[in-house]
Parts: sequence; structure tokens; C-alpha cells
Amino acid sequence: MNVTGIPDHDAWSAWHPLELTNRLAGVSAPWCVVGGWALDLWYGRQTRDHDDLEFTVLREDVGIFREALQGLDFYTAGSGVVTPLPQDALPPADIVQIWCLDSIERRWRVDMMIEPGTPQTWVCKRDPNIRGARHEFVRSTPGGIPYLAPAPILLFKARYQRAKDEIDFENALPKLAVSERAWLKASLKLVHPGHEWIGLL
Repeated sequence: MNVTGIPDHDAWSAWHPLELTNRLAGVSAPWCVVGGWALDLWYGRQTRDHDDLEFTVLREDVGIFREALQGLDFYTAGSGVVTPLPQDALPPADIVQIWCLDSIERRWRVDMMIEPGTPQTWVCKRDPNIRGARHEFVRSTPGGIPYLAPAPILLFKARYQRAKDEIDFENALPKLAVSERAWLKASLKLVHPGHEWIGLL
């Protein structure tokens, strides 16, 4: 806990995606798990530890998800700064992440990420020219957990190239369909021209 009363940025005890899904039961607004957990949901098993749990929502739906996630306090996160988001307040236009804090345990549980697009259309936040029907980009596990497809997950991970991102790419590459490889290669050329993954695809 820091001097402002906000838990440290690494005070994570993230939920499993199933816990999030149970808490959002009955919410009809679009959402899906992203990040490393999305790849594990695609694999059908957990392949590594996850420091956090990320899911995306549309900006106009933030209030719906805040209401559904009772027992959590909400904080905007951006440029390394975490700030309380007052009840009923809308996040500023430049904010795309809301950290959700367990109000009793004082641990971060989930990262609500704001994405562009519409209920019908998925739009890449890195390049709005990359888009398509939401149902083609968002998949679901047999248990009903929605998650972003692996190719766009890897497109986001390509920016950072952290050790875990390289491992995620290496593990996912042999399992990607030909069409997924082609989409990822074309998208990397747009967003990250010259990226070393392009040659591996």
C-alpha cells in the first residue's frame, strides 16, 4: 500500500476467467478475455502463470460492467498512474484501462480495457483500419467464456516482445490456421513494419 491508500501496482491476485464469467452472467453487452489468458482459453488449458486478467468492453458499456462487478472499486490506469474513478463517473477519453480492486481484500482482481468498435464490429485499437465482424474475432470456450482470437492477441503482444510474449508466439505459431497466419502477417506489416515475427509467419 502506498501513501495515497492505493495498493501497489503489483498487488495482484487476479481472478480466473471463469470467476469473471460467473460475475458477468446476464450481461448482454459484448466483452471478451484478452492477453495471455485468451491464448490459454484457446488452447483449452493453462500453460503458464498469469499476473493479471484482462478483458475488453466498449466505452459506452463501462457503467454496465461497473454495476455487474459489485464489491470492486475502480481506478483508471494510464502512463504508470493509477487514480480512483468516482462512482458514476466516466473515464476520461484518453483512458483505456480500468483496474478493478477487491474492496475488502485490497487486491487487484481484473483489468477492464476499453476498446473501440461496436457490438457488431471489432476494431483494432492500434490501427482502426484493421477491423471485421465481431463474431469472427471473438470466440468462446465450451464453457461459455468469450475470448479474443489468437491472431489479434499476438498482434497486440508484438509491440512489447517481452519474454512471455515471445514464448506465447512460439507456442501459438504451430497451431495457427493458414488464414490466421496470413491475417497476422498482413496486420503486422501495417502496425509494426519490419517486425521479426513477419518472417516467421
